[in-house]
Amino acid sequence: RMRGVAVAIIVFGSLPFILARPWIGILMWSWIGYMNPHRLSWGFAFNYPFAMVIGVTTLIGWVVSREPKHPPWNGLVIMLVVFNLWMLFTSFFMLNPADGWHEWDKVVKVQLMTFVTMMLMQDRRRLHALVWVIAGSVGFFGIKGGLFTILTGGQYMVLGPPHSFMPGNTEIGLALSMILPLFRYLQLNSENKWVRRGLGAAMALTGVAIIGTYSRGAFLAGGVMGVMLLAKSRKRALIGLGLIVVAATMYHFMPEKYFHKMDTIETYRQDRSALGRLNAWWFAFNLANARPIVGGGFEAFTPELFKKYAPEPENYHDSHSIYFEVLGEQGYPGLLIFLTVGVLAWRYGSWTMRHCRGRPDLKWASDLAAMVQVSLAAYAVGGAFLGLAYFDLAWGLVALQVLTRVLVQRALEEAPIPGDGEGRDRTPVREFVRRPGVVADGGR
Repeated sequence: RMRGVAVAIIVFGSLPFILARPWIGILMWSWIGYMNPHRLSWGFAFNYPFAMVIGVTTLIGWVVSREPKHPPWNGLVIMLVVFNLWMLFTSFFMLNPADGWHEWDKVVKVQLMTFVTMMLMQDRRRLHALVWVIAGSVGFFGIKGGLFTILTGGQYMVLGPPHSFMPGNTEIGLALSMILPLFRYLQLNSENKWVRRGLGAAMALTGVAIIGTYSRGAFLAGGVMGVMLLAKSRKRALIGLGLIVVAATMYHFMPEKYFHKMDTIETYRQDRSALGRLNAWWFAFNLANARPIVGGGFEAFTPELFKKYAPEPENYHDSHSIYFEVLGEQGYPGLLIFLTVGVLAWRYGSWTMRHCRGRPDLKWASDLAAMVQVSLAAYAVGGAFLGLAYFDLAWGLVALQVLTRVLVQRALEEAPIPGDGEGRDRTPVREFVRRPGVVADGGR
């Protein structure tokens, strides 16, 4: 009960500060939304709408403040607007309106705060603080889960907070795979050696926790994340050492039942859960073919509709895939828009890294863009086996990519460099590096 009281004191104590500085509300909303600390308590706090209180206060503070009143318009933001308009349009044709409108309400709140985030966090300090909050909120379960896995010899599954976007082992496994690269960004851009060491330990424990979820989807997402982390990160020797430590932990600590479950990835035709996924995917495909433009709308994956569109009507499963979830619920146009958002988010990261070359002051932005790309890759792979198309963490990563590009564009306009193809006057790199307070390190 005291946990709930503590959360309430923190939340309500922050409201005056949020009204004065609404960007603080984004940090608080992220903490509540990603960590769900109230779900780790008992009593009144468990179901109290803290996120709504913070969100409303943030919106009030934002309206009366001098903060920007529109997002940074670019191709990716426009596609986000289009996706939201499309989800609203298809909702008028939902096959399950009773539950569908409730889901639309939840999704639109996440989307609204995503746009507010892109308006309020257009500052490097704010953005850096947001990464800390996101990484720490989800990473809490990685550190806790890693210790739990080691201390129990991997005998039990690591689970996420109840009644959240990531309550089960598969959901939290994917979330941890997406969050670990953000720890790496923070480690690369922290000056204190003890902070860097602590973040290194957090990464190792999170890697162990991913294994401890017993999730095959998380295993695949974590594997892709590890390979890409090694490819895209600076100082790769440390990453390689960390991967060896995690692999050794898996080999020596995990029991035989863990390896038996991972073996079913290859023998999926004999696994009922895997066959249920395939049945759900065929359901989405058949539903989209029957209603190619609008799909079935939110919450279309129901036992009643399975009887009409699934190859095995009695073998009901959730969507188990972000791609088939969007296809079945939003139709072929919705899936195309969804994929376009993902591709643009990746390309924005590549643009940021390319334009940060030769700029020591923007190395942080290159690191963040690269690590968000790694997180998005983990989501793309792990999400293929999990129905989290509207996952708030995924949309938060898209917002980080947009904001990073915006800050880099501003920096380039203030001090452009030769060869960036923009056709403006250029400040020679050697002059920039020699400015007071800037240390030359040879670029990337």
